[in-house]
Amino acid sequence: MKTVFVHPERCIGCKQCEAACAVAHSQTKNLFLSVFESPGPKPRIHAEPSLTMNTAFPNKCRHCNPAPCLSVCPTAAIQRAPDYPDIVLIEARKCIACGMCAMVCPFDVITYFPSMAAPEKASVALKCDHCIERQRMGSIPACVEACKVYALEFGEINELAKAARTRYSQAVSVATGEISSEMLALPANVDAWRSYGAAVTHLNTDGKKGE
Repeated sequence: MKTVFVHPERCIGCKQCEAACAVAHSQTKNLFLSVFESPGPKPRIHAEPSLTMNTAFPNKCRHCNPAPCLSVCPTAAIQRAPDYPDIVLIEARKCIACGMCAMVCPFDVITYFPSMAAPEKASVALKCDHCIERQRMGSIPACVEACKVYALEFGEINELAKAARTRYSQAVSVATGEISSEMLALPANVDAWRSYGAAVTHLNTDGKKGE
């Protein structure tokens, strides 16, 4: 199963993934011309800021299996692609914007906006389609291609997860090796209290022996 793997510790919240996603789903596929389109293209990935400076999390559809959004859609607007069965797609013309899919989505990644795929409707459900058209042409998702800090990777999920585990293991090993002997020693105040306790115990023991 190929997917987009997120490394949240690398994300700096630059939102280039959002811009690339919007352009990839625009009519012109051009950054400068797409801003004049009506309706304007919307991103399907959302890099939300975190609690500290220069940190964020790029949140997108996980294409769950089973997919709650697919299960509850009353008009069968949400289906899996026949040629890419791991990808969950929304057929805009069937969408009635009832909001059921957004309510059951565990990751809150489904939004509602006007779309050229269904110009007669005020709004339809939008979410990541894993850049299926780009994949059909042999390219990787636009968000992954645009990310300059490699917070997003595309590939087989098991291979990406194994590589991430290896990096974390190496980081822990390096950090452990850098711990100094001073850091391993007890704090001075703790050592002093333990010495005091040992001395009191010794005095009490000797006093009992003298009785």
